Amino acid sequence: MRRRGGWLLGALVAVLLVVTAPAAHAEAAYVLAQASSVTQVLNNVRGWLMGILAALATVFLTVGGVRYVLAAGDPSEVEKAKQAFRSAGWGYALAALAPLVVDILARIVGA
Repeated sequence: MRRRGGWLLGALVAVLLVVTAPAAHAEAAYVLAQASSVTQVLNNVRGWLMGILAALATVFLTVGGVRYVLAAGDPSEVEKAKQAFRSAGWGYALAALAPLVVDILARIVGA
């Protein structure tokens, strides 16, 4: 088993060296997207923040649901599932409040 792991690690290192070698000699960097104003940056932050919070809340909701189904009447597992549901609720609430937080940041920055 050790031989296979060593071979796999060596192959991975070789592939990484081949893939990253051309990038090390790159002449110029190209900017794919550039924000034209602070307002646009804050709008992008709002979108990312809402997406990340909603995704995490969905993960907690899914974990809570699976725990609740697999609890089989065990009170401690049911309580853990309820805690996951509460965490998902907080995540969705924070995602809903993200535009307000970004608006407050915009007022502080003066945009």
